[in-house]
Amino acid sequence: MEYTTLAAVDLGSNSFHLAVGRVVDDQIYPLDAIKETVRLGAGLDEDRRLDAQTQERALATLRRFRERIAGMPPESVRVVGTNTLRVAKNAREFLDAAEDAIGFPIEVISGREEARLIYSGVVHSLPLSDRNRLVVDIGGGSTEFIIGVKLRPKAMESLYMGCVSWTRRFFPEGRIDKKSMKAAELAAREKVQTIVAGFEKTGWREAVGSSGSARSLSEAIVASGIAERGITAEGLEWLRERALEAGDARKLDLPGLREERLPVFAGGLAIMSAVFTELSLTKMTIAEGALRQGVLWDLLGRVHHRDIREVTVDQFVRRYHVDQVQSQRVGRLARELLRQLEPVRDEKGSSAEAFLEWAARLHEIGISIAQGAYHKHSAYILANADMPGFSRQEQGWLSNLVLAQRGRLAKMRAAFEDDGSLATLALCLRLAVIFYRSRRTLRLPPLRLARKGRGFRLEVDGDWLSRNTLVAIALQSERDEWDAVGLAFEATEAG
Repeated sequence: MEYTTLAAVDLGSNSFHLAVGRVVDDQIYPLDAIKETVRLGAGLDEDRRLDAQTQERALATLRRFRERIAGMPPESVRVVGTNTLRVAKNAREFLDAAEDAIGFPIEVISGREEARLIYSGVVHSLPLSDRNRLVVDIGGGSTEFIIGVKLRPKAMESLYMGCVSWTRRFFPEGRIDKKSMKAAELAAREKVQTIVAGFEKTGWREAVGSSGSARSLSEAIVASGIAERGITAEGLEWLRERALEAGDARKLDLPGLREERLPVFAGGLAIMSAVFTELSLTKMTIAEGALRQGVLWDLLGRVHHRDIREVTVDQFVRRYHVDQVQSQRVGRLARELLRQLEPVRDEKGSSAEAFLEWAARLHEIGISIAQGAYHKHSAYILANADMPGFSRQEQGWLSNLVLAQRGRLAKMRAAFEDDGSLATLALCLRLAVIFYRSRRTLRLPPLRLARKGRGFRLEVDGDWLSRNTLVAIALQSERDEWDAVGLAFEATEAG
């Protein structure tokens, strides 16, 4: 199904954004946009837990967002969380309440996935160029750096520093002096230094800034007459002097600087100054696009069958030299079994089938590390590798599914209890792996898989089982494995 309206929600560490777009001929035209300054990152205590007051402020914002997107099909809306939700120790409890508040699932994305989406949002807002572009996005809790050409990112990094976290750390209560500014700039330069060599090797011809910090710095510089457009090294030095003269963020009186940016302005200024110094920049243009626009473009690809996750899976298959004939055998049988259990296919079912297909294609990537316990190696790679297009939750789900393909199931009890559909997909993948353990194309008998109470029943031709004793033994062993996770399984001979 194709959708004419899409929505993206960006739960940033400083601001929450909602963007709604209309799809016309594979282009997205903005319909609506809502921004609320939540300062989620400022709600982290010393133990990295979100305090109750900040949580309630965030939930109230999400309830307002819900009024705008209520009734939209789930597949046409994507909600992503960034740095603060990556690091908060109580993020899971907050996310449960947040999903209830907004009415849609929330994906916490990795830093590099955030960088990829930011780049997509930025380049779709600019004329295409054959020259490498450097994109810098200073968020509330992290700063993303991307070098790309046209629509393709070539280098991506995410550093744990942002305008909210840096302001809290170096400019408490809004105080600004030479010592704190120098400390903030040096700390930021140390972080940027870790990526300089790699980025300079790739090279770029144009620097572009995106999101609130870059935009507010540019607006203040341009409105003050220091530069005609964008951010310049001279403009940053001028802003630094004005900030030190004020001595307090609340006393900053700069044309073009909006009041809502005052509480985090010093942190953003220190980080951008460090970026200019370490990357030897003299000027930077400002793009309108940002993370939320990138999420919309990525969502367009998903719903119009150009899913970046498919591209990622293809790349992993090549990178880890997967035996594609074997993975196709396993995938084909696993999908057939799933369709017997869930014959009515809706959008949710199609998503489950897609994950089962990806799991089958990737279930043996761990063999590239070692054949023994390869399923554990496969699961580790899927949980920890950079996988463009996949959220952290999706990577965890895929990793668990691959981990469950063989071996003891007791390790999966908690995961199955959290998500009952995972057990169903795991059963289909497990059975497919069992039947094709010989890695040969077999003439399989009719297989009938059905639900039975709190479990499953598989019917197999008895004569075929008598000729394939290894499969028969494995199927009988499955009874104990599924008992260990509180589910029944029986393999019977077809009558």
